Amino acid sequence: MALKYRRDIDGLRAVAVLPVVIFHAGLGLGGGFIGVDVFFVISGFLITSILLREIDENRFSILGFYERRARRILPALFAMMVVVALAAIAFFIPEDLDAFGKSLAAASLFLSNVWFFSELGYFTEAAELKPLLHTWSLGIVSRLAGVADLFGPRAPDRGFVCDVGLGGKPGT
Repeated sequence: MALKYRRDIDGLRAVAVLPVVIFHAGLGLGGGFIGVDVFFVISGFLITSILLREIDENRFSILGFYERRARRILPALFAMMVVVALAAIAFFIPEDLDAFGKSLAAASLFLSNVWFFSELGYFTEAAELKPLLHTWSLGIVSRLAGVADLFGPRAPDRGFVCDVGLGGKPGT
């Protein structure tokens, strides 16, 4: 069962995207990260709402959650990565293409936040040569359900004991 459509959340998304776009367009706004923070709060709210509802209805499945996310995100993600990879092959010099390949592998595994953090800072000049840098947020949000799986359905006050949350129902 999907959450009811919320116009207020779409409004917040619209407001949140403005500082990000203005910052990346170089129009002098130095706080684009605030919009990213708002997106994280919205994502956290929506994901947590879904997980709590499923837990309360005793039908939570971490595999089911990730399956729904994959069906929604992967087609667009992989299409974007193919287009960007073709552009990188056409325009990057070999050493930049090698670095791009590593970031492509990290983005494919939803680990680009770890990869880019281990390289340089987000706001460095070299970031302009990292066309998959924007995928770092997918890596962070993708682990939110995993954290909820560890702490949510197994929380002692919910009466669940350490079952393996890989598709089974909580408490079974």
